[in-house]
Order: sequence, then C-alpha cells, then structure tokens
Amino acid sequence: MSLTRSDLESRRLQQTILQSGTGVILSEAQLQESLSQTLRQQKPNSDVWLFAYGSLIWNPIFKFAEQRIGKIYGWHRRFCLWVPQGRGTPENRGLVLGLDSGGSCRGIAYRIAAADVSSELPLLWRREMVVGSYIPHWVRVFDGIQQLPAITFVINRQHRAYAGKISLETTINSIATASGELGSCADYLMQTVNGLRQVGIKDQQLLWLSKQVL
Repeated sequence: MSLTRSDLESRRLQQTILQSGTGVILSEAQLQESLSQTLRQQKPNSDVWLFAYGSLIWNPIFKFAEQRIGKIYGWHRRFCLWVPQGRGTPENRGLVLGLDSGGSCRGIAYRIAAADVSSELPLLWRREMVVGSYIPHWVRVFDGIQQLPAITFVINRQHRAYAGKISLETTINSIATASGELGSCADYLMQTVNGLRQVGIKDQQLLWLSKQVL
C-alpha cells in the first residue's frame, strides 16, 4: 500500500509511529512552527514551489496547480535514511531517499497555488517532518527557462536515522530485503525509477541500484 491523504489528515502516520515505539514524533505545534519559519522567506499570500526527488514524484498526495522538470545544485539524491517501519521493521530497517550534500539532482517542481498553501503544506509537513529526519530547505530549481525558488526536504545529518557512509553492499541488501506496512524498499525504488522515467529523467545511480536489487 502507499501513504494516502487520509493517513495524513487523520494523523494515522503519527499514531502508528507512536504505537510502534520506533521514533519520537514532532508535535503539531512543532510542525506548525517549522512551517511558519520556512514560509517567512516567502512573500505572504503567494504561490509556493516544492521540489520533489523521491516518493513525492509518484505519490504526491497534495494538490498542485502546475509541475515542471527541474534541476537543483548542491544536493544529490541518495538512499541515506534508515526507516524501522513503513518500508522496514526494527529487526530489518529499510532505506529511503534523502537529499544529501554535494552534486546535483533532477526532479519535479510542483507549484502549489496561494489559495491552497494553508491546506496542503501542513499535510506535507506531517508527512516529511514527522520525526525530524529531514530539514525544510529553500533551493533554486533550474527548469531551463527560469530559476524557481522552492522548498525541498534535505536529510538531517544530525538525526540518528541518517545512514551516513554505508557500503553499496549494505545499501543493496537493505533495499532488497526490507519491507513494512507501506510495502518493500525494492518497490519504493522501482516506483521512483518509473516515476522519473515517466517525466523523462534517467537517474543512472538508481537504474544501477535497481538492477542490483533485482
């Protein structure tokens, strides 16, 4: 199964994490404060762009008005976040994607209309910031014509779930074997590869990983 809008609206994701005892979640007040701080860099009552590089490409959930293919610099897509549930278990943790420092990354920029910001971004924060393993960060997305200021979620290197420097063998084995209530890491990888392919993006590292996992 995939994460749904209902899961976020009902806070089922937070409740599942609390019940499992696998992580400490951020409160609604903390999520709102993080969101408010992030939006202070944006003009009030304006559209907001969001840069997606992983599951938000093939399962965005939120409402958006436009999407464009774009590239950011200074960050690269990498399996660098351990997950003890969702795509893994405490006994066999999964790995999911984050933006780690260095390099560049192609993905999708979504424009959220100003009228929808107050309803869509809080749900996005519940999804991406639930345990504080990511940090909301403003980047510039180059779409070939314009530079779009956008929010993205980069890995929190200080979080205990940050994978750091792990071997390719460990990465491949974890993706190939880990699975949780949202499905397997292998499926997460393949859906990301397919989602990127559908918009004309070929991530060579992910394509290589998918062959190794298969």
